[in-house]
Amino acid sequence: MLNPIAAFVILVAATTLESFGDAVVRIGLFNRSGVTQATTLLGGGVLLFGYGALLNFAPVPFERVVGLYIAILFCVWQVVAFATFRTLPSIQVMVGGALIVVGGLVVTFWQR
Repeated sequence: MLNPIAAFVILVAATTLESFGDAVVRIGLFNRSGVTQATTLLGGGVLLFGYGALLNFAPVPFERVVGLYIAILFCVWQVVAFATFRTLPSIQVMVGGALIVVGGLVVTFWQR
């Protein structure tokens, strides 16, 4: 990994854009209509494009970035789910998420 702090910051930003983008698209699909729906879906699409573009700037080899990305995504997703939909993760989500985070760290940091 070239710069772990830069990678972490970029991945947190990318996962935040992805999580909020997905939430905005969900809101646009199910809670809006007409021009408001189109505007909401377009906003979600812009956030998702930002995530896709930003993810590719992470200074981590592509085959290893996915592990750290998925671990961070799980954590950010829980924050966004609470902030957007006021839902708390269940014990099953937390246990599964712990496995996701551990697996992501193994993929990213386990040296060959």
